[in-house]
Amino acid sequence: MKKLLICFLVCLSLLPAASVSAQEIAQGKYYTSLDGTRIYYEVKGSGYPIVLIHGFTGTSQGWKRGKLYSNLIAQGYQVIILDQRGNGLSDKPHTDAAYANDAEAKDIMGLVSSMGIKVYHAVGYSRGSIITSRLMVLDKRVKKAVMGGMGADYTNPEWPRRIHAYKALMGDTTQHDVDDMMVWINKNPFDKLALAYQQKHQPSTSRQQLAKVKMPVLLIDGSEDTTNGDVAQLQKLIPNAVMKTVPGDHNNAGNSVQFSEAVIAFLK
Repeated sequence: MKKLLICFLVCLSLLPAASVSAQEIAQGKYYTSLDGTRIYYEVKGSGYPIVLIHGFTGTSQGWKRGKLYSNLIAQGYQVIILDQRGNGLSDKPHTDAAYANDAEAKDIMGLVSSMGIKVYHAVGYSRGSIITSRLMVLDKRVKKAVMGGMGADYTNPEWPRRIHAYKALMGDTTQHDVDDMMVWINKNPFDKLALAYQQKHQPSTSRQQLAKVKMPVLLIDGSEDTTNGDVAQLQKLIPNAVMKTVPGDHNNAGNSVQFSEAVIAFLK
């Protein structure tokens, strides 16, 4: 169980870099969100826009370690990656208001608007899929969506795993089912309070909301990934969802050639 939990919370394919080089920073820009939070992002390519959304404790740079990022660019897409608030080079506010009410999804929507984008696809992995799910509900400009490494558990607003993670990040040492998560986080220079707020205000998407989603959705999961609930159950909740399984567990499935091939075939 502990092994599965750390896989959920720390997706290897989206781990932050030990450091971000000056060259990488030079590639990026900052978007200032509605509440003044600065969001770091990078854009490469000039075709149909696709936003890639990283997982918990991840950054935009994690996408560069997998096959999908470079393959999308090679296929002629415009690829947008960003550090979600509280992560990487983006601001890390320490208030409830900064993370509540779909703040992370609204950051992406505002960024897309600032770029003059009229339609786009959204691809998320792990916690990034939870944010992608909110975009599916909130932003009509999303024409196709990919949710990687995510089953139906996140639809529960009282998901025990989320609550336990928040409590542990706030210093509660009795939440032993997230001990492995805390070992990982304590080994790295993360902003633990910002991570705690991300867990506290992590959005759920109700079954009623998912039932109204009309766009095509790809649910893609590793063959050995059992971390975030039943993907088949989630497929039943989304009218136009298709499900694809690729080799790997939660840590490595998102990096694979098969993952990239499946996503690109779906987007085409």
